[in-house]
Amino acid sequence: MTELGLENVRVEGLSAYVHVPFCSVRCGYCDFNTYTNLDFGGGASAARFADTIVREIELARDLLGSAGPLRTVFFGGGTPTMLPASDLAAVLAALRDAFGAPEGEVTTEANPETVTPQVLESLARAGFTRFSFGMQSAVSHVLAVLDRRHTPGQVEQVARWAREMGLEFSLDLIYGAPGETLDDWRASLDAAIALEPGHISAYGLTIEEGTKMGAQLRRGEIPAPDPDVQATKYEMADEALSLAGYQWYEVSNWAKPGRRSEHNRAYWTNANWWGFGPGAHSHLDGRRFWNVKHPIAYAGKLEAGELAIAGGEILSAAERREEDIMLGIRLREGIEVGATPRAVVASLINDELIDPAAALAGRLCLTRKGRLLADVVTRTLWDAEEAS
Repeated sequence: MTELGLENVRVEGLSAYVHVPFCSVRCGYCDFNTYTNLDFGGGASAARFADTIVREIELARDLLGSAGPLRTVFFGGGTPTMLPASDLAAVLAALRDAFGAPEGEVTTEANPETVTPQVLESLARAGFTRFSFGMQSAVSHVLAVLDRRHTPGQVEQVARWAREMGLEFSLDLIYGAPGETLDDWRASLDAAIALEPGHISAYGLTIEEGTKMGAQLRRGEIPAPDPDVQATKYEMADEALSLAGYQWYEVSNWAKPGRRSEHNRAYWTNANWWGFGPGAHSHLDGRRFWNVKHPIAYAGKLEAGELAIAGGEILSAAERREEDIMLGIRLREGIEVGATPRAVVASLINDELIDPAAALAGRLCLTRKGRLLADVVTRTLWDAEEAS
């Protein structure tokens, strides 16, 4: 902490992320910091996890002093709703006590099979304003390949409950699973749109080393996602969602007017957030740091009266600029043309990667084709910046 200078940081507009690492099953594609063991012992177990998180919140508050009010709060994982609603409510209350009532949305991720009307009602009463349901697909065989436990009918059910209670909700989709056809993906898009969420995320499947699917790919049991097919499915999503009144505002995210995820925008705009929980990452005024990953080590440090920070870095001006480009270009509003050489801008326009009208107005904004090649655009812009 001393090396990072956190003792001297005075933060305005802090967001909070709470990582709940527990799941009933580890999905084949998942490389997040998650665990199916709910009983590690002591404060690392699911039964006492809320108390451990509350302790971290208190220590962070002691360090930061006045950092409120919070902008947004997001509970992710893992599956936060593996914990009782009363535990999630207690953590949210601790954040409110430490930093003030959140000004914006308070979201929790939830797997459909872990939610009941009583859970939704309890969380809404505690101050949660938004729910992100992990739908992934509306096709049973695709859900099976992804190791998801819910059925398509359960997604429809939780969405109906949320609508009837007047609660804001989002649906997460994944495309490109082995065996998923274009018709399967179209069925999932149609089903998600029919449930009338305010927000839909659609992520192309990536197969990471160390996951079940990574091992299956290495053994030749499943094929790698085909980039051309992935691109077609992205285009299908953008077309279907646009026709249904959703507007893309980040490469993988679409929302109805006024229903974007402001918490996620905190990440993409390099705002300040503190990540609570094992393995959670934080960013405060150019300082990035992260917690120890395993719940036992995480809980042990907090029980000893220490923050669970494992390491961190202070970004240089060049590194901050690179992140601004990498993250900002993914947003609908893009980034300022700034000092980008005219020849580079002209080349990106010629390749149909950025919008020519926006460029004339001084902004570099991705076209649909550009969204598919966002990494290429980022590298082109950064190389130009370094060369100038």
